[in-house]
Amino acid sequence: MPLPEHVERNLIEIPIPPSDRIDVYSGVARMSGATWASEVRRTDRRPTTALVLIHPTANFLGHYALPVLADLGVAGIGMTTRYIANDSNLNLENCLLDIGAAVQTLRQRGYERVLLVGNSGGGSIVPYYQAQAEHPTVSAPPGGRGPDLMAANLPKADGIILFMAHVSRARLSMEWLDPAIIDEAVPFSRDPSLDAFNPDNGPPFSPEFIKRYRDAQLARNRRITTWAEQQLAQLQDKRHWPQGLDDLAFVVQGTSADLRFLDPAIDASDRPPGTTLWGRTEVANYLPAGIGRYTTLRSWINQWSVDRTNGNALTWLPKIETPVLVVGGSADSGSPPVILEQLYGAARPTGRKYLLIPGATHYFEGQPDLLRQACESMVAW
Repeated sequence: MPLPEHVERNLIEIPIPPSDRIDVYSGVARMSGATWASEVRRTDRRPTTALVLIHPTANFLGHYALPVLADLGVAGIGMTTRYIANDSNLNLENCLLDIGAAVQTLRQRGYERVLLVGNSGGGSIVPYYQAQAEHPTVSAPPGGRGPDLMAANLPKADGIILFMAHVSRARLSMEWLDPAIIDEAVPFSRDPSLDAFNPDNGPPFSPEFIKRYRDAQLARNRRITTWAEQQLAQLQDKRHWPQGLDDLAFVVQGTSADLRFLDPAIDASDRPPGTTLWGRTEVANYLPAGIGRYTTLRSWINQWSVDRTNGNALTWLPKIETPVLVVGGSADSGSPPVILEQLYGAARPTGRKYLLIPGATHYFEGQPDLLRQACESMVAW
């Protein structure tokens, strides 16, 4: 979409701290020593406030909200982390370093106020970032690799916004995980008694089935975590593994089987039933581009293990002194209102605000007026 005449886009280079591991396979990306941000702002006056839209892996350089924010008088910044479009080897703590580098770069460019907008999966890392900037506590990240955040000296942001946000990538993964898969090596051999796509079970789903299903989802998440930890322990035996190899990749099948996708009565909202952000539920469940499909032993523990990860907004929001705004849509199938209410409830009462936009979907497809309403709420706040 072309920008309005009074709005310009600039590409900002953000130097990032080097890693002692190969985080991405691209040598070009590794050698650049930088990640990138898209700065969209008005040409008729220089804004003093920047709203930085953040996700651990999504390419936000062309984020749909940037031109709207710029038109409203602030700078819309769409940043990328070093893991752009590649979460298989992601370390959440490295994402925090990238955010810190972005905040510092924007301060150097003259922005007086920098606010962090955790959009969708960005909700997992923005509260974590701000908590570690205010009062750092994490020196040894889960998974056994990653930066010491107590020594990182992360610059504080002036406020955080959770925009159509998830609580945690790990919790989302757990709540979407298909418990009917009981053998990780045989993805289409399914337990019919735990199969959400077996019409004998629903929808509608009974309270008893929902409880068994949720318990089995958590159990599967924990089984994978236990297996990953066991595999890492085996990697320490250098009789069988090459010196220097400290991680292995694997595939997780069945990652879009949340009962809420199929039964609109569960955590009821305006979302359309039977579909996900990637289309029909039964297809998205095995889609190669599905969430959490490819990962590594260490990255699973770091970002997908519900018991190990630090990327949980509900852990950090009560500790944050900075004001918090939660903005979401009533028709969002990825972050339904029940999740937004949890985010709002976890924030400190002083300085928090919640706005639910009726009818808004996760990406505001065909909803320019609702998108502008959301952006106006962020700018006004």
